[in-house]
Amino acid sequence: MKVVSFFSGLGGLDKGFAETGYDIIWANDFDKFAVQTYKANFGEHIVWGDINEIPLEEIPDCDVLIGGFPCQPFSMMGQQKGFEDTRGTLFFRIAEIVDDKIKKGKKPKAIILENVRSLKTHNNGETYKEIHRVLQDVLGYKVFSEILNSADYGVPQTRNRTYIVCFDNQEASYAFPKKQDLDKTLQDLLEHEVDEKYFLSDRILPTILSNGTGGYKAKSEIDLKIARPLCATMAKMHRACQDNYVTQKGKVRRLTPRECARLQGFDDSFVIPVSDCQAYKQFGNAVTVNVSKAVAQSVKDTLKELGEWKD
Repeated sequence: MKVVSFFSGLGGLDKGFAETGYDIIWANDFDKFAVQTYKANFGEHIVWGDINEIPLEEIPDCDVLIGGFPCQPFSMMGQQKGFEDTRGTLFFRIAEIVDDKIKKGKKPKAIILENVRSLKTHNNGETYKEIHRVLQDVLGYKVFSEILNSADYGVPQTRNRTYIVCFDNQEASYAFPKKQDLDKTLQDLLEHEVDEKYFLSDRILPTILSNGTGGYKAKSEIDLKIARPLCATMAKMHRACQDNYVTQKGKVRRLTPRECARLQGFDDSFVIPVSDCQAYKQFGNAVTVNVSKAVAQSVKDTLKELGEWKD
């Protein structure tokens, strides 16, 4: 099945689908450093640029369309402007692309989208209601949605994300992948020998281990068995009540980029060609490979049941 990927980042969503037998023929992202990482691991089929500026005719036809469209407008951590934010309108660019394919008789058989957990509750549910309406009533898809946690798919990271799975075939009966027992902890994924730069200085340690400042209060915890959600701002070293810190050799340190990769389901053969700062950003924004792979398999199973899967 030929797949086109939008907002691909370093390729977490793509990797899960590729490992399940899908053929990623075209991908896109506007972050040049993410594109650099993607190319180092998957090849030259990713296009760097703003999807709004790429002509519709340059986007290839596909059987399946996937994308983790930008979550900032819908995240509880942001200002929650939703579609008032220009980044929020990128969902409508996806809709425009699909509509163009429909008009050309090349409608994708399935669409898989990923976003933050709060997407379904943003603006009292109105944001998701509009997304659902466009997918179902305008584009003609049967729509399924669920919140999936990375910790339920073999990765020791609490990371809840909304997945939207759509089928052109109205007869589709779809079930999201079953949860799996977690047999790993964060400590199982730690590197044994770590550069001194990742350890915290005595000067910054009290700030990191505080329970918040000003109007923000939260319990400071380190050495968690299941990691907090990785975020794009990890390089800034906030507080232990927001980011992940561990104790090693009697000293406290932040996670390394490789450990962040592991917490997102990337094996150690995954190449990290960028700076630590860019790597933290990319892994913080990434789709967990384990979850992507589970969703990809469940979609594949449904397409096979419908007689629409093509090797």
